[in-house]
Amino acid sequence: MKAIRIDGLDVSYGHTKITHGIGFSVAEGESFALVGESGSGKTTLGLALLRLIKSEGPVVYLGRRIDRLGWRELRPLRRELQVVFQDPYGSLSPRLSIAQIVAEGLDVHHIAGNGVDREQLIVDALDEVGLDPDSRHRYPHEFSGGQRQRIAIARAIVLKPRFIVLDEPTSALDMSVQAQIVDLLRALQQRHGLAYLFISHDLRVVRALSEEVLVMKDGKVVEAGPIDAVFKAPREAYTKALMAAAFALETVETQTVRT
Repeated sequence: MKAIRIDGLDVSYGHTKITHGIGFSVAEGESFALVGESGSGKTTLGLALLRLIKSEGPVVYLGRRIDRLGWRELRPLRRELQVVFQDPYGSLSPRLSIAQIVAEGLDVHHIAGNGVDREQLIVDALDEVGLDPDSRHRYPHEFSGGQRQRIAIARAIVLKPRFIVLDEPTSALDMSVQAQIVDLLRALQQRHGLAYLFISHDLRVVRALSEEVLVMKDGKVVEAGPIDAVFKAPREAYTKALMAAAFALETVETQTVRT
């Protein structure tokens, strides 16, 4: 089943159009990647799918059109539509403990009001992302970047979502930690049948996580298709340039590690 589908989606700020007639769908249990340079409209598109900014054109979630729903009608769906942001240092409040951070969504959606049940959900979420639940009373500054991103993922999955926007979730991490986070995301997807919209400019990570890819430039679709087809035989010059830059860097980094 398609978790989410858009058709001819436009986003505008004032008289300036940010995205132009974008269309694609993401099936349950699959990952769809949006790639392109900074400013191409990737994050704007993700926010529109989550109904955090206004847009024009159908947005269909699990067969139901949600782009015309008001705030009250959207509220019950919010727990199912989650996001993990790019910066694990800036997306977690330094004033809250890890338990409080993971529980933010539970409190907003009035889930598990009972203290014991609430605590168990927090423990289970931390355990599922590979963090020691006994660390839940510590604060973000006591954790590494990779651990903080695991906390951000726990905050999303504690709500049992169906669709998650992953907005550059590995870009602030070094390569070895990136691989660990990708492995975690794939494991969670397989376990829960999650649909991911993976926003990234890092094509190496995109290749590891996604089945389908859409290449964007200046808010428009440049190229789209199955990941293997686009990566092995890109048709457009812009896509070829992105590939050349990404995989030339990969070769340099590999040679550096070997030496």
